Amino acid sequence: VQLVESGGGSVQPGGSLRLSCAASGFPFSIVDMNWFRRAPGKEREWVATIGFSGRSANYLDSVKGRFTIARNNTKKTVYLQMNSLEPEDTAVYYCNWANYWGQGTQVTVSS
Repeated sequence: VQLVESGGGSVQPGGSLRLSCAASGFPFSIVDMNWFRRAPGKEREWVATIGFSGRSANYLDSVKGRFTIARNNTKKTVYLQMNSLEPEDTAVYYCNWANYWGQGTQVTVSS
């Protein structure tokens, strides 16, 4: 199993980023996928989940209306579109399935 995140970076408050997670080694198209994040000095927290078909999604309350999770089962990739970013969104973002995690991608929101 491999999960490889990309797309992180540094943005100003109000900016946008799109994270990607390329998956391999498991039946991607029939499993739910998750994004988590770990902010400096805090525990890792769940951010969003997307159902295997892409038709259902759930979000952490603090990101609802700003973040959108999506997937492309042909490309075996899950995305996290992040808009209206806030300094509180600064964290390392991780893609997750079952007990498997990517290496993470850093998102920094600062003026």
